[in-house]
Formats: sequence, structure tokens, C-alpha cells
Amino acid sequence: MKQPIWKMIASYFIDFPIETVYSEINEEMHIHLSRGRYQLCTENAIYSFGDLYDNYTKSFRQLDLDRLPSQEILILGFGLGSIPLILEKVFDRRYQFTGIEKDETVIHLANKYTLPEIKSSIEMICTDAASFVRQTTRQYAMICMDVYLDDQVPEQFENIQFLYQLQEILHPKGVLLFNKLYRQEADKIQTQSFFELTFQHVFSEATYLDVDGNWMLLNNGSLLKD
Repeated sequence: MKQPIWKMIASYFIDFPIETVYSEINEEMHIHLSRGRYQLCTENAIYSFGDLYDNYTKSFRQLDLDRLPSQEILILGFGLGSIPLILEKVFDRRYQFTGIEKDETVIHLANKYTLPEIKSSIEMICTDAASFVRQTTRQYAMICMDVYLDDQVPEQFENIQFLYQLQEILHPKGVLLFNKLYRQEADKIQTQSFFELTFQHVFSEATYLDVDGNWMLLNNGSLLKD
């Protein structure tokens, strides 16, 4: 949805509230126009922020995207589509995306505000990420795990069984990016514990990128730039 030019320019100085919506899954969500981008947020978390969703931008800058083994990318927790927007606008890349989003209201917002901007092929599926991962037979060159309920990753996505299922659908030469908060002291303790006791148990060569307030957990460092 296009906004007046004056509002786009003014949004670099002040955030404009555009819409507030409610859903059974995420309860209250807000759309703001900020710095010329649509931002989807809850009370405690930003779900999407166009190509300014910095934790992924900073992570992609450290990856050699030319070495991805295919064009197939899976996004678990699609939001408004920040990941495709980043890859297109910042890195001039087009891929074949599969977007998994459980909340029908979020998909409606994505269709309304951002999907028309995206040139890449996107298959949107409204389903639970755990169910999709368990049932799919496809393999992906990149999996972006970005499922949040407000500012928390639901517990079912942090168990060993789910991580093994991610491993099965990840191309042997592909990369998993698992987004975790690393801001408050409680976040840091929980994320470090998850990485050391659970994530590394499944991905023995795991590493992480510190992207200023988040850790991006990787299955290994094979696609990191030298």
C-alpha cells in the first residue's frame, strides 16, 4: 500500500501509526511507517521492518551468498517479508522463497503492505512452522528460523527433536540461521544455554554471529566469508 510522498519523507523524522490489528495468536499488533518502511511490532518486539531488520542484514553481510547450493530458501515466521526485502534491496538477490506464517492476520498485512514490492517467487503457506518442518520432503539451501510470539521463541521450537527435523530438511551444504534475542541479561543466559546445551548437541560444528542485541545461530561456519 502506497503512502503519500510527504508522509514517507516525514517518517524519517517521526513514526506514523498506520494500523492496529488483533489476532488470536499475536493479540495486538501495530503497523507503523518508520524511515520509509513498514514496521510490524507487538508491545515488546519488532516482527518486521523492511530492509532495516538489521539482525538479518548484518548476518547476510557475513555470508558468501554465492556459495548457496540452490535458490530454495525457507522462512519460518514470515512476518511482513523482511528477509526477501533485505536480499533484494540490499544484496540485489532473487531466490525462490517458501514463507511459513501461522497467523492469518499477519499474512493479510503482508499482502496489503509489502508483498507487492517483492519481485522474487514466494510460496506463502499458512500453517504452524513445526508441522511444516515435520511433514515437508523438500531440502533448502537456507533456512531462516524467525518464529516469535511477542519477544519469546515458543518452547516447541527449542527442543532437540525440532532441531533434528531442521537438520533433515537443510541441504548438506546449506545454512541455518536461528534468530535469538541477546539483549537483556535474562535473554543472554537463556540464549547461551540453548546454544551450548541444545543447539550444539544437534549441530556439532555450530557457531553464532553477534548482531547487536541478537545472536544468529548457524549450523556451521562453512558459508562465512574468510
